Amino acid sequence: MADPFYITTAIHYPNGRPHIGHAYEMVAADVIARFQRQAGRDVLFQTGTDEHGLKMAQAARARGISTRAFADEMSSHFHVMADRLDISYDRFIRTVDADHYAASQAIWKAMQDKGDLYLDRYEGWYSVRDEAFYDESELTIGEDGTKLSPQGTPVEWTAEETWFFRLSKYQQPLLDLYRDNPDFIRPESRRNEVMRFVEGGLSDLSVSRTSFDWGVPVPDSPGHVMYVWVDALTNYLTGTGYPNKDSELARFWPANLHLIGKDIVRFHTVYWPAFLMSADLPLPQSVFGHGFLLHRGEKMSKSVGNVVDPMGLADAFGVDALRYFFLREVSFGQDGSYSAEAIVTRVNAELANSFGNLAQRTLSFIAKNLGGALPEAGRSDPADAMLIEEVVVACAGLKTAFDDLALSQGIEAWMRGVYACNQYIDVQAPWSLRKTDPERMHAVLGTLVRAIRMLAIAILPVTPRGAGQVLDTLGAEERDHAAIDDDGWYARRAGQGVPLSPPTPAFPRLEVPAEADA
Repeated sequence: MADPFYITTAIHYPNGRPHIGHAYEMVAADVIARFQRQAGRDVLFQTGTDEHGLKMAQAARARGISTRAFADEMSSHFHVMADRLDISYDRFIRTVDADHYAASQAIWKAMQDKGDLYLDRYEGWYSVRDEAFYDESELTIGEDGTKLSPQGTPVEWTAEETWFFRLSKYQQPLLDLYRDNPDFIRPESRRNEVMRFVEGGLSDLSVSRTSFDWGVPVPDSPGHVMYVWVDALTNYLTGTGYPNKDSELARFWPANLHLIGKDIVRFHTVYWPAFLMSADLPLPQSVFGHGFLLHRGEKMSKSVGNVVDPMGLADAFGVDALRYFFLREVSFGQDGSYSAEAIVTRVNAELANSFGNLAQRTLSFIAKNLGGALPEAGRSDPADAMLIEEVVVACAGLKTAFDDLALSQGIEAWMRGVYACNQYIDVQAPWSLRKTDPERMHAVLGTLVRAIRMLAIAILPVTPRGAGQVLDTLGAEERDHAAIDDDGWYARRAGQGVPLSPPTPAFPRLEVPAEADA
């Protein structure tokens, strides 16, 4: 049985429509999932929506509809976006799902059996927007005198009876975890932030609410619903069939990777492992906090009017182009900036003009001059073997970088293979060889076909439509799991005597919309 690999995004809070940050995270996780499937892993990829909490209830009330109806409507926008962006999820989870209620109540009982839950009265500062409690020492004062959370959101004084989790009990176990498993929190800058926070001391955590009823009911505690982070974080267990140990999905826990935004690293690397320790459950292998995408270098804000709809970007530039730009432009883990001009410049220079044009002119030349038949062996030259070696090294560089979640660097390595092919075709000039040395022309074209196939397979997780189209034109078998090296493919394909499909541009050039970022 193939080695399991379980990857999750954060589940997104649907009190508003999806924004570019949601799209970025989904695409990055999808590329990693596709890459691991291509490597032969048995992948479980989960994304979804986190639908409980006071914000949802308030938003539904403002609309004059039931909270469940509001949740159904808003969650559907995220589902549609995931499908539009070719996100190959295995499960789109919703926290209103029945099995998620069962999982949340099961982990609650496990923590309670451990003696880590107790009933008390809470008084403190609460951010509705963050669904989080904050200590007085963490607050700042806004320009209008309002108290603000570390995230810059308003807080309000809250007093109610709640269940508490003995988070303070897990301070040292958490510090031991970070010390013994340096890759548990990535990148290193996030790990350092979390360690400083935990070293400063942990207070017990309020984990239930009585001021609203839109949530998972606390077992045997009428009037209490689970505080959203217990409920939300448990979704990762729900996806593995927890608490059913006989579930066919149980072998996927612990997760290999939780991919989340940097603003919720604390919840995933302090609260979540403490809950799991309390419930005597294995901990995820790694939590990666990616950076933010900034619009022209500025954080997106409705008040500023620079919030961009990712669906609009997909419509304007195409899904492959958007996916490629996200991962190529931004060093994964850091903040990055985007604009319509930046997308067009990057995609045209690399996908359209370099790889797309390489594939199109090579395959069109074969279609026109060889009737679409794969070139014969021809007269080889040391330059042929040198090119194949350069492409193999480039694809290996992508693999090594992707294994380390260095996604932008991986694509950069891949581009070196593309540039090598373009240099080779310009030097060898098969259009001239057609008249002067047809035998040599065959060898050059055959070398290019092999190189293009390898490059297309390597970039397939990033641009599944365009790279898939190139591979379909080549008639490449088992493209989603194909070996990067030739593995006898060319000889088998040539032996079939079936001409290549007529090529069409896989990566067309883009233009900046008349109104930039429209």
